[in-house]
Amino acid sequence: MARKTEPRNILVTRFSALGDVAMTIPVVYGACAANPGCRFVMLTRPVAAKMFLDPPPNLQVVGIDTSLYKGVGGMRRLLREMVAKYEIDSVVDLHDVLRTKLIRFFAALQGMRVSHVDKGRHARKALTRSSSKTMLQLTPMTSRYRDAFDNLHIRVASSFRSLFPSGKADPSAFSSVIRPKREGEFWLAVAPFAAHAGKIYPLHLMKKVIDHYAGVPGCRIFIFGAGDREAEAIAKLADGRPQVVSMASLAIGIAGELALMSHCDTMLAMDSANMHMASLVGLRTVSVWGATHPYTGFYGFNQDPADAVQLDMVCRPCSIFGNRPCRRGDYHCLNGIFPQLIISRIDAKFPNLPTPK
Repeated sequence: MARKTEPRNILVTRFSALGDVAMTIPVVYGACAANPGCRFVMLTRPVAAKMFLDPPPNLQVVGIDTSLYKGVGGMRRLLREMVAKYEIDSVVDLHDVLRTKLIRFFAALQGMRVSHVDKGRHARKALTRSSSKTMLQLTPMTSRYRDAFDNLHIRVASSFRSLFPSGKADPSAFSSVIRPKREGEFWLAVAPFAAHAGKIYPLHLMKKVIDHYAGVPGCRIFIFGAGDREAEAIAKLADGRPQVVSMASLAIGIAGELALMSHCDTMLAMDSANMHMASLVGLRTVSVWGATHPYTGFYGFNQDPADAVQLDMVCRPCSIFGNRPCRRGDYHCLNGIFPQLIISRIDAKFPNLPTPK
């Protein structure tokens, strides 16, 4: 068995959805900044790897297709490849699922230092149970990720503000399909979709919000989505208006979308990946919460709690991920939010917006 040494080449694992991986970025970049003498290897899915823009010089991001590494043997082989290529001596597991548990198990057998995120599963159950809820703010996931590094005495700097050091990306990242922002324009990003029904504001109500801002002089609206189904829904929301742009039809990629977000004034999003992507570029986000709740620890990084739009209901939250059927059967937590409430929350920090025509 190899002798345990201080971490020098650290493998960091987090697969899962885009939003979950996005939340690791401020912490991983902070660890890189605080430990310039260490090399960090971020192991994630290929699509999620595209979010790691302008990475620190001591960070290597590796996107892997997990279907090529199936079962126990696959995870053993994956770790072996990482060790051979990057001389891995430590593992920080930011996912804590069977796949990553196997990686750290085999790493520990080789004498490596290992650590993993504590997801607080017991507290989550207490928060989402149908009766006698414990309505307390759970530890934010970014803090839990920091703790996983701290367990190996790896310091994490609190220096991350945006993927773009100047705060805004070079407009050339999107200017081939979207003209640069003009003086005095208000750019509103809208991300109306999420992975589960319990997190999606009804589209007929969302259209009322979009219709309002489509009538505001100097306002451009960018609606984010992907795939044919979402593109079709966006087309109905845009209703052929030139000031409402479908990002699904432009397909400029994750890097282009992040660059565009950095030039927007506000994002309107669900509890979704786009909320977290907006947070990565320092974009203020008004978020709509239904079955889930900011108390679960998944609120956007550095976002203002006052920008969370939600109804105070005894059944909320009923789910961590929004994937459980509504116990009431009507999703009132979403259907009961009036469009004007969302509009007033967006306008709160832009009191001088023109009146819609």
